[in-house]
Amino acid sequence: MTGRQEVTMSRQASAPPPGDRPASPSPPDRPGWRSFVLPVAVLLVAVAFGIWLGVLDRPRPTPTTLNYSDFLSDVNARQVKTITLESSGRAAGTLTNGHDYTTVIPTQAGSELLGRLEKAGVAMTATPPANTTSGWSQVLMWLMILVPFLLLAWWFQHLGRGTGSRLEGAMGVGKSKAKVFDSERPDTTFADVAGYSGAKAEISEVVDFLRAPERYRLAGAVAPRGVLMIGPPGTGKTLLARAVAGEADVPFLSVAGSSFVEMFVGVGAARVRDLFAEARKRAPAIVFVDEVDAIGSRRGRSTSMVASDEREQTLNQLLSEMDGFDPAVGIVVLAATNRPEVLDPALLRPGRFDRQVTIPLPTLAERASILAVHCRAKHLASDVDLQVVARSTPGFSGADLANLTNEAAICAVRENRSVIRALDFDAARDRILLGRREGSNVLLPGEKYAVAVHESGHALIAALSEHADPVAKVTILPAGQTLGTTEQLPLVERHLYSEGYLTDTLTVRLGGRAAELVVFGHGSTGAGNDLAQATELATKMVREFGLSSELGPVGYPQGGSVFLGGGGAELSSRPFAEATQATIDIEVARLLRQAEHRAVDLIESHHDALERLIALLLDRETVGGEDVYALVGTAAAADRSGTAPAATVAPHRAAALPSGRAAHNPSDRTTDGAAEPHGAEVVLSPGREQPRA
Repeated sequence: MTGRQEVTMSRQASAPPPGDRPASPSPPDRPGWRSFVLPVAVLLVAVAFGIWLGVLDRPRPTPTTLNYSDFLSDVNARQVKTITLESSGRAAGTLTNGHDYTTVIPTQAGSELLGRLEKAGVAMTATPPANTTSGWSQVLMWLMILVPFLLLAWWFQHLGRGTGSRLEGAMGVGKSKAKVFDSERPDTTFADVAGYSGAKAEISEVVDFLRAPERYRLAGAVAPRGVLMIGPPGTGKTLLARAVAGEADVPFLSVAGSSFVEMFVGVGAARVRDLFAEARKRAPAIVFVDEVDAIGSRRGRSTSMVASDEREQTLNQLLSEMDGFDPAVGIVVLAATNRPEVLDPALLRPGRFDRQVTIPLPTLAERASILAVHCRAKHLASDVDLQVVARSTPGFSGADLANLTNEAAICAVRENRSVIRALDFDAARDRILLGRREGSNVLLPGEKYAVAVHESGHALIAALSEHADPVAKVTILPAGQTLGTTEQLPLVERHLYSEGYLTDTLTVRLGGRAAELVVFGHGSTGAGNDLAQATELATKMVREFGLSSELGPVGYPQGGSVFLGGGGAELSSRPFAEATQATIDIEVARLLRQAEHRAVDLIESHHDALERLIALLLDRETVGGEDVYALVGTAAAADRSGTAPAATVAPHRAAALPSGRAAHNPSDRTTDGAAEPHGAEVVLSPGREQPRA
């Protein structure tokens, strides 16, 4: 490394808001001693009960035991005062001298004994058999009866809080699961949402209407009932809704569309009713439904004439609620989705979702602003240019850019640094797009040379093509599924593509195969991915863009959602005749053959430059774009177009690298398939319309 000193950025702002303000703290835990109150009380009651029984069973004077003959003698002598007869034959009583006695009377005595006792004037009573159970036995018996019930009561008290919440969930299935922000609002504001000034302006009008409705009433304007945010995943739709909650001075109710869908029919509709009932209580208010396609899917897709499933009932209730509330009440529904093609048309008509705000992938300026937001709390070195990083990430969403900055910070931590360098952003981008970078020693010597030939062909054709994006870096270091990479950095962010640009792109994608044909005399499996992507581009040129003189100005676009990369099925199995398909096949093959012939001619006419570039790649393993243009002997595309050349290859980064490594520059790229000996080209086209490879 050179002696350039790293300078930490002086601006130390707070980190970007990760989301909503943390939930209010839970109530304090109950003191531990309260758990022992009930068991101790039970123990004390048992001890007191035992003492009470013990008092009742205090020992009394031992009575005199008389045999039956002595008993009869005492009766005849009138010495017996009282007698208590039991059915078991046992008898007890009191003698005239005051002593107690017990005796056992045989069952044969019968009525004769009773007559004798009566003549002797003995007071007679009869009782059931006495209870011989001790007091402690009675305590044990009562404990065995009461303890299970006491333990069960204690268990319910201990688990009462969790049981109560479960019972509430079972009994309140129809309640809305919306998160309500009244006085406590999220920290996110519009200042934390970089870019998207148009979308923020449209949504801020809704917030302004709820704050000052009299301004709009004077002009006879009515607030829109619903605003639908449409855009690809990761573009910040939910973040924008949180910013609305942070900016608004009105209650904000947030709910996910999936929370309405349940197993039982009618639960979702009940939750929709409860949601709007809560909104009416807090009006004016904003209701945000995230992933509205979970409940707003198109109806009538079932084969039955009448559908009554849960989703359709939930959607019907949502439609009726949006029609039912008074615009003067001040309830606005915000919704977000990345699948607008599946929404029911009744949901999109005026009077329900009056506004549809498209939130596309960020532009170059917006990507730079988003990167600045995510780098607030990070220490950046002086060689980091966020504009260059933004230019190197066409097709990245806001979530992708947040992941990029985090991966760059992780790369710095791996080297025990707290300052993030430009090379960290390059390595992070390669890690996200390609995978982990491996050493070139994973390749055999013959494979390493073949990869160098293939990538040199890509780079040479890109440098010689007038309309192709400039070359930024060429490497033969494997990464993930690729064995080598040729990166191209677009000068500007295009939204329209000329026929010359598409033709040069085809030629660049076939440049690796052309180099193999010139050097080895035959092709290899390394061009498999090149051919697949070139064929796909040529097919679009013929079928969709009308760039075939034989087929003419007709278009047969493929189906699928534009926000999901066009990955859906075609509009029909074959929207054209067999003859048209044959013409398409012939035209696609013609475009590919012309591109291959042109690539072979360019490489043969610059064979010396190809050999020097191959040798340089084998020596350095990574070559910067400025070296490629120096070997070819042509000016960089930036110079030919009048743009500053530093914006193309970022030479200030190359100066900071050792001689054995060229600069990692942000760029579009061509990559190699992992199962192939070498290069398969994937060019990252700039602009929003092209998906990221």
